[in-house]
Amino acid sequence: MDERLEAEGEVAVARLAIDSGDLSHAAVHLGDALTADPRHPDAYEALAELVAAAGGHTAALALFADDERSIGAVACVAQLHAAAGEWDPAVGFLASVIGADPARPWAEVAWLADPALPGRLSPSAVAQAVARISRSLPEPLPAPLRDGVQPFYALVRACVAARPEHVLLNTMASTLARRFGDVADAVAWAERAQRAEAGHWQAVVLGAALRAAGRTDEALAVWEAEIARDPSDRELYVDVAELYRQTGRPAAGLTWLDRVLAAEPDHPKAGPAAFALRHAVDGGTAHLLALGDHLRTHPDHGYAAQLLDELCQDEPWLGHVHPASEASVNVLHQMLANPTAARDHEIELLSSNLEAPSTRLAVRMGFPRSRIGYQSVAAPDPREPQYQVDVVLWEFGGAEGLDARPAVAPPSPEAAERVRQVAALSWAAPGAAYDHAVRLADLSAEDLLAVCVHPPLPREGDQGAYLLGRQPEMWVRAVQTFACLGLAHHRTDEPWEGSRRRALLLDLLFGPEDWTNEAAGFALLATAWVDPAVREDVGLRLADRMIAVSKAWQQRDATILASLCRLVLACPWLEPTFLAVAAKLLTAVVEFDARTPDDDALRRSEMTAAMDARQAGSPAAAPASQGDGGSGRKPRSLLARLRGRRNRAESPES
Repeated sequence: MDERLEAEGEVAVARLAIDSGDLSHAAVHLGDALTADPRHPDAYEALAELVAAAGGHTAALALFADDERSIGAVACVAQLHAAAGEWDPAVGFLASVIGADPARPWAEVAWLADPALPGRLSPSAVAQAVARISRSLPEPLPAPLRDGVQPFYALVRACVAARPEHVLLNTMASTLARRFGDVADAVAWAERAQRAEAGHWQAVVLGAALRAAGRTDEALAVWEAEIARDPSDRELYVDVAELYRQTGRPAAGLTWLDRVLAAEPDHPKAGPAAFALRHAVDGGTAHLLALGDHLRTHPDHGYAAQLLDELCQDEPWLGHVHPASEASVNVLHQMLANPTAARDHEIELLSSNLEAPSTRLAVRMGFPRSRIGYQSVAAPDPREPQYQVDVVLWEFGGAEGLDARPAVAPPSPEAAERVRQVAALSWAAPGAAYDHAVRLADLSAEDLLAVCVHPPLPREGDQGAYLLGRQPEMWVRAVQTFACLGLAHHRTDEPWEGSRRRALLLDLLFGPEDWTNEAAGFALLATAWVDPAVREDVGLRLADRMIAVSKAWQQRDATILASLCRLVLACPWLEPTFLAVAAKLLTAVVEFDARTPDDDALRRSEMTAAMDARQAGSPAAAPASQGDGGSGRKPRSLLARLRGRRNRAESPES
């Protein structure tokens, strides 16, 4: 329902209750009216009518005394105090409302903008009101929150100008200015407070303002001097250590955390921060895993979750789906970026060598009428599983076995929709992805396997539209990832060794080269991150697959190798030899891909010639090898031909 219409309905009921003398009932509905629309003028008029009916503001306030009152009811209390000229409590209650829901326009009340108000307020009351707001606001404030808090911030600035000597007001105003990005004022107000009356809180706020202004060494000097004066605030030790990490000096920060942990081993921030600093010193993933283990045993340590998210968010597989690198995906991106292209255009792709079968899913999601052809299969044959497997997701037909088709029937609509709703491109850490996928635990293994090769379209919304129109391969990979995570939750009552979930994931990992190898590998990794008992088994299996694919990569393209290397590197419990091999392989793959030629004109001319030869009925020669860095492998080349024909019939539904 529209907010304004909902508020109007609540006001109408409130007025009926006032007319009938049921003032408590009227108060409830007026609170609900402001909850629906904080700016609704009729709600404030009806509130004045309630005051008159109750016999005054004091009696009206008693109607809102319920401890479980709605946020709109608290806004009513603020308005009643303001109407009675009780400015300090009015500002205090309004601050409580803004702090609880800063995105909404609670501060857009006429009395707050009165230019005479700063002179009527106690500076201590304003400082306390700022404290109520600041503790719930992020730094910096995103635009929607800035708009909601701005009128209150304007009042605070006016109050500081009116009472520049007040220490607490300057101190608290500095915290709010930081959130608005007004770092010059934040520093000036904090310095003024510290000069007027040196104290612990003043030093803490001054250091934070200097840090926000980029004056990090000065911030450290202020904080370290305060710790020397008063060593009791262990939170400040953590702030010092984190600032050393953020300025590229993590080793210096560790000494401060060691002092905290020596006195309080279970400190909720120092322990997680120590893992983050050790990760900054040592690299790798061992300390990230340790941080994840810490969070699992201390789920109430919110700082651990915050740090783990921060440190994993930009890392493939640790924080998001690993990107694809096949040539057909690169061409798909080019075609989707073409403003004249439409989903019902007929697209024909011809690649010199067979690619991962799942690339077809991405190309056809972008262009349902596309056709994809391959000229040959490079040895060793990527269609052959590494070991004998019981689960086969793809079958290869056609005259030369180059036409990959799903080997399983589509999933049930209910299962496809469930995966569609759960699949995500990013997560806080592997363990968080595993936990998120628990909602797929009751789906059948057959449905989850089928979703891997029959992915649903992205969810509606801006992100879904972007994925479908720009990067459909990322959605396909996300669906496969969460389908495999669903398999990781299959029959969890079975012991890991010999379990069906393990067997299914290993079948996918060791099957024909495909994105589903990677998805299964991540599901195994995520399981190991949450269950130390399976780590050795999972790590060795991932290393085994990586080594086998690396041998193939010596002779031909193996686009899943970089992904497998990163999965192995996320298994820090493995022997250092495995980790060293994974690191060297990853470096080699990245360097090779960087020098693979990307000359679009050359690619287009080579593959146009190949397509023309094919259409003329003669065998197409493979493009000449060049720019391959002496590897002996041919650079990837692909033709994308956009036909000028549109489907006259309705586009097929996916």
